[in-house]
Amino acid sequence: MAGTEPDLTRVARAALRIQDFCQERAWRFCFIGGLALQAWSAPRVTVDADITLLTGFSGEEPYIEALLGAFTARMPNAREFALRNRVLLLSCQGEAGIDVSLGALPFEERSVERAVMRLVATGCRLRVCSAEDLIVHKAFSSRDQDWADVDGILMRQGSKLDIGLIFEELRPLAMLKQDDAILPRLKRLMRRRGVLE
Repeated sequence: MAGTEPDLTRVARAALRIQDFCQERAWRFCFIGGLALQAWSAPRVTVDADITLLTGFSGEEPYIEALLGAFTARMPNAREFALRNRVLLLSCQGEAGIDVSLGALPFEERSVERAVMRLVATGCRLRVCSAEDLIVHKAFSSRDQDWADVDGILMRQGSKLDIGLIFEELRPLAMLKQDDAILPRLKRLMRRRGVLE
């Protein structure tokens, strides 16, 4: 696709910078979203780096302060926005945007524990969530593009996926969201791709 490589290179540089920053502090994290998709499905244009950083509930402020000291905020009240919405919106010295989700849910903890290092672009190895956890993230978000991404992961990963784990993690999240359509839609996609009978 035209424009994919320049965008990915720019996003990858920003991702490597925040990965180094987190690793230097022994913070627990993993990349989700478009960068993780590069590892588990077909490449597509992504405009920012999405990362889950485990902060727990009520322990977010030291993480936010450290990140704001090293990266540029993308909005005037980024700190307050992050505390209210659990997402810190940053950018990296003229590179791509970085969306830092302040993780605290048990699923987010398990997702970070299961994360693996994968090559997502030339010279760029990142700690990304597993293919199963990426499906959970995408199905939970449940936008049209997310479902297209889920379909791409199913097509590429197929029988290698732990289907039981996906439903074990997604079922309580769908209940929390009170969205009865998520699980049936995922099952239909899985059947279409031959990964569920």
